[in-house]
Amino acid sequence: MALKYRTESDSLGSRKVPENVLWGIQTLRAVENFQITGLNVDDEFIRSIAIVKKAATLANLAIKELHPRIGTAIIKALDEIVAGKHFDQFITDPIQGGATTSINMNMNEVVANRALEIIGYTHGDYEVIHPNDHVNKAQSTNDVIPTAIRLTAYTLFAKLLDNFNYLDKALSRKAREFKGVIKLGRTHLQDAVPTTLGNEFAAYAALVRQDISRLKSARSLLLSVNLGGTAIGTAVNADPRYRKQAIKFLREISGYPFRAAPNLIAATQDSFTLCHVSSALKIAAMNLSKMANDIRLMASGPRGGLAEIFIPNLQPGSSIMPGKVNPVILEVTNQVAYQVAGNDLTIDLAAKAGQFELNVMLPVLSHNLYQSIRILANVSRILAEKCILGIKANVKNCREHLDRSTALATEISALIGYEQAAKLAKESIKSGKGFLALLLEKKLVTPKQLDKLVK
Repeated sequence: MALKYRTESDSLGSRKVPENVLWGIQTLRAVENFQITGLNVDDEFIRSIAIVKKAATLANLAIKELHPRIGTAIIKALDEIVAGKHFDQFITDPIQGGATTSINMNMNEVVANRALEIIGYTHGDYEVIHPNDHVNKAQSTNDVIPTAIRLTAYTLFAKLLDNFNYLDKALSRKAREFKGVIKLGRTHLQDAVPTTLGNEFAAYAALVRQDISRLKSARSLLLSVNLGGTAIGTAVNADPRYRKQAIKFLREISGYPFRAAPNLIAATQDSFTLCHVSSALKIAAMNLSKMANDIRLMASGPRGGLAEIFIPNLQPGSSIMPGKVNPVILEVTNQVAYQVAGNDLTIDLAAKAGQFELNVMLPVLSHNLYQSIRILANVSRILAEKCILGIKANVKNCREHLDRSTALATEISALIGYEQAAKLAKESIKSGKGFLALLLEKKLVTPKQLDKLVK
């Protein structure tokens, strides 16, 4: 069957659009112009835009600025999108010019045409329900999209925080389990002082809790939105009663305590709040990366490394070396951290590239922000479930490393003096004899004193 078309017009002219699709001419132009990533706009972002537009439509109905029949049809169409329908109609690339105008218009056109279907009209009958005049009434890309970006990020944070809390519990569980496992502590990758494996995992858990606190604080900043500011924060073409109503409905629909930004013009051009959020994500990612590297070193071996712990064996590690098993979960944790760090740089560059009253780089900024939240949430859960919870202590190796090291030199110096302790440490290294053995051999401490010292 031959594909049927309808003709749509905009300020640049007329184009033919497939009759069976919900999107229109401006979406078509965007698809033609922005073939960049080959990816789709984030599903949660689409849902957030629909929620923001539903709040706007309810506000317009409440102040009687929209005909009930039109408003009701628009809300029904938006509810379908919020429920996950029609996502195949959102076809613009997430990275695009125009400060996400194309994403906003893709939504406006899809909603208008679906609303037309609902009340019995054909696609493109925009004199009845228009993408701009009705679906986008009292709105601008300048306020709808920044609000939707914050709603999306706030929503995605829920899973991130849940998974970091799960990781904290996993690390804390291991801290308790390894409380009595005495081992060698290291600084500069050199022998330092005795510690316990439990101490190390308790420290990791404490740092994750710091990250959780930092992430919660950053998340709270997302609740201030510029909805109602329309173009550049001037509130042009919006009834004075509209903004309060729109924020109220946004709170009700989303279930989140959104509040109106105190200065609409400042809020419209502000992308640095999103930089702050990204920075918190990067810090959390770097903490996971450092932890992963520590665990990789402690698990190195099984014969030629430290081998102080055993991590779960998840898959064969080589196509040529039989029996080799790699620390794959720790490696993927590192890679996620590097991606989040790269995204953070992109977000910083995009934020400072905004000129005057609007940041036109919101597409790449939001795309990277969503990815950072998603992959950090995913890897933190995977790290806890597939690695941390399955770690076992190699008590024998932990103790042998400590006994052979000079780590007790610091503590023994309180008994025999710094100079003599340093001399004994050098002798231990040169002779190959254990530091503890030399202490006893030279009768510098009694066995009872030594046992107390180690404990």
